[in-house]
Amino acid sequence: MNADRPLPGDAPDVGIVPDDKDWTWVLDSVCPDCGFDAAALEPSAMGDLIRGNAMIWSDLLGGAGADLAERPSPDRWSTLEYACHVRDVYLLFGIRLQLMLDRDGPPFENWDQDSTAVAERYGEQDPARVAVELSEAATRLAAQFDDVDGAQWQRTGFRSDGSAFTVDSLARYLMHDPVHHLWDVGALR
Repeated sequence: MNADRPLPGDAPDVGIVPDDKDWTWVLDSVCPDCGFDAAALEPSAMGDLIRGNAMIWSDLLGGAGADLAERPSPDRWSTLEYACHVRDVYLLFGIRLQLMLDRDGPPFENWDQDSTAVAERYGEQDPARVAVELSEAATRLAAQFDDVDGAQWQRTGFRSDGSAFTVDSLARYLMHDPVHHLWDVGALR
């Protein structure tokens, strides 16, 4: 996702079923797949969690001999595609966090992750470049969270479906995504 361009609206890739689940349930329940427990997360540790997650993705993208663009099945993203998605999640949540810190109750623009994957050709990107971009996006977002203090954790923002977030709940919700995708590619067990 190039933050300078509008969010794409192309049709999702054939074979990948678009994800239309409301994942906000992870704020109240442990994920049965990856084991992520949002309630156990200490938001003040977000910066370190993001940096640690990004290092794992960088290691995966530097895997010698791995065909990172190969999908394990036609209906499942490759490691490279998931890494591109995580990079874009870090970019998007950096924008959303800044909106929440700068404005009272901002609405968040819709983002179609499946259309973005197609429009940005996730499966054709250079893994080394993605590793750098993911690391840079994670570093920026981690620094943003490092600077959140006191009452800022309770500032609000709203998803287009009306779901309300505080900076605290946004942090918890956000962190599930890159952790879950490590599980998706077999890096967490």
